[in-house]
Amino acid sequence: MRITKLEKKKRLYLLETDQDNQVYITEDTIVRFFLTKGKKINENELKEVIQFAQFSNGKNIALYYLSFKKRTKKEVETYLEKHNIDPLTISEILHKLQEEKWIDDQDYVQQVLFQNALSGDKGPQALRQKLYQKGISKHIIDACFELEEFEEIAEKVAQKLHKKYLGKYSDRALKEKVKQGLLLKGFDYKDADKALEKLEWVQDEQEQETLLNKELDKAYRKYSRTDTDYSLEQKIIRFLLRKGFDYDKIKRALREYL
Repeated sequence: MRITKLEKKKRLYLLETDQDNQVYITEDTIVRFFLTKGKKINENELKEVIQFAQFSNGKNIALYYLSFKKRTKKEVETYLEKHNIDPLTISEILHKLQEEKWIDDQDYVQQVLFQNALSGDKGPQALRQKLYQKGISKHIIDACFELEEFEEIAEKVAQKLHKKYLGKYSDRALKEKVKQGLLLKGFDYKDADKALEKLEWVQDEQEQETLLNKELDKAYRKYSRTDTDYSLEQKIIRFLLRKGFDYDKIKRALREYL
C-alpha cells in the first residue's frame, strides 16, 4: 500500500493510505519511520506505526501533565486513563518516564518532606495520608520517613497556635487547645508533648481575671433565662470548668458577680 495523505491536524497528523486506512500519528512517529506522502508501506509496518503513535501520543500527554509540576506515578496513570490511552500502552509509558526520571515517587516524597520542613506545618501522620492518597507505596513512604525528624516543626506550629489562642482561653484550656491543634495537623503525642514543654503557659493574672469575668458574663446571660439560684450557679460553674478555669477562682468571681 502507499501513503496518500500526511496532513497536520492541530497537534497530530492524519495519515491515509490507498487502502482506506486512516491513522492519527505524532510528529515523532513521522521522524522515527521516515514517513512521507507517496511512501510504500506494508501491513506489518503500518501496525508498528500505529503502536508507536499510540505510545508517542500518550507520552506527550503525560509530559504535558508533568510540565506543570511534579506528579506521582499513580497521578500520571490516572491522567492517561482519562485520555483513553490503552492500559498496556500506559504501562509502557510509565516505565519509560521512570527510566528517564520524569516520574520518581521516592524523590516526590523527599521533596514533600523538604518543603514541609522549610515552610510547612504538617505532622508525619497528615503527610503520610496525603502521600497514600497520591498513590505512593507504603514501603517508599516508610523508607523516606525513617530518618525524618518532626520535633522542630511541631515546636514551630505550637508557637503559632499558642500566639493565636493566647488571651482567649484559660491556662489549662490554652494548653489543651494547642495540643489538639498539633494532633489535628498530624503530629504524634510524643512530638506534641515535647513541643508543649517548650512553651510558657502561665498567662498574665489580670488578663486571666478579665477573661474569666467575660466568660462568666456569657454563661450568666445564657442560663439566667431558665435557671435561678443554686441551679444557675451550678450551671455557670460547670460551664467555666469546661473552659479550663480554676474552681477556686470561679467561686471567688461568682461571689463578686452574683
